[in-house]
Amino acid sequence: MNFIEDINKGEEDWTIEIKPKKRLLDIDLKGIWKYRDLYYMYVKRDIITVYKQTILGPLWFLIQPMLTTVMYMFVFGGLAGISTDGIPQPLFYMSGILLWNYFNAAFVGSSNVFTANASVFGKVYFPRLVVPLSSITSNLIKFGIQLLLFIVIYLYYYIQGMNLAINWTIILFPVLIFMIAFHAMSWGLIISALTTKYRDLTQLVTFGIQLFMYLTPVIYPLSAAPEKYRMFISLNPLTPIFEAFKYSCMGSGSLDWIGLCYSFIVLLITLFLSIIIFNRVERNFMDTV
Repeated sequence: MNFIEDINKGEEDWTIEIKPKKRLLDIDLKGIWKYRDLYYMYVKRDIITVYKQTILGPLWFLIQPMLTTVMYMFVFGGLAGISTDGIPQPLFYMSGILLWNYFNAAFVGSSNVFTANASVFGKVYFPRLVVPLSSITSNLIKFGIQLLLFIVIYLYYYIQGMNLAINWTIILFPVLIFMIAFHAMSWGLIISALTTKYRDLTQLVTFGIQLFMYLTPVIYPLSAAPEKYRMFISLNPLTPIFEAFKYSCMGSGSLDWIGLCYSFIVLLITLFLSIIIFNRVERNFMDTV
């Protein structure tokens, strides 16, 4: 009887309930909040460890977009002579580079969630969405630092008298960044789930994301694209986001409300699919990684 009483007493002391099944659309928001310290740790790790043993350290956050801007000015602005819609080349290219770098970094961080963290996932339980969410947050901080550089360049040309038509649509900036972040995360989670079984897909995605940049108005305005390709570029859900940002702060390009609605609908669909696929693969990915 004492043994049974001990068991009953132990049942009253349980603090964690392990459930055998999880629905495909379950998002453990309570669990994510509970493990917020782990979330902060991942964010801190992503920011600090990248440049921890480098000489220039965090200055690389500024050096990389500056060097890329100079290269684009030489290749696309100088040799290729691609139009920038009357916007100074450093400002035009920097704006596209900042948005694309954030998308690319958030996408890469989400696309290798399972393969890069298999050793941790196999030992400890925590909500797996903590990892991709920390990735888009840490890269958002890097984006914020680089945005300061863009603002400095912007103010320089504004003081010089350049006609930079900033307008009220600049208030959409947080929405645009939100859409870029979750486009990157949702696409990345789908790729991450697929690469647990098909490792060759990693090489294909690395090559494909480089080509995808040229289908996005990063180095050119949409108006400069050939007419026969403009429709395909417009089907890219990132296109109206990039165009809206350049229009809101520089008056370049156009603000396509229909395009933004289309991009948002695509975002909802891919986010819905990514959560289903992610939750399904999460159950047994350790058997295939």
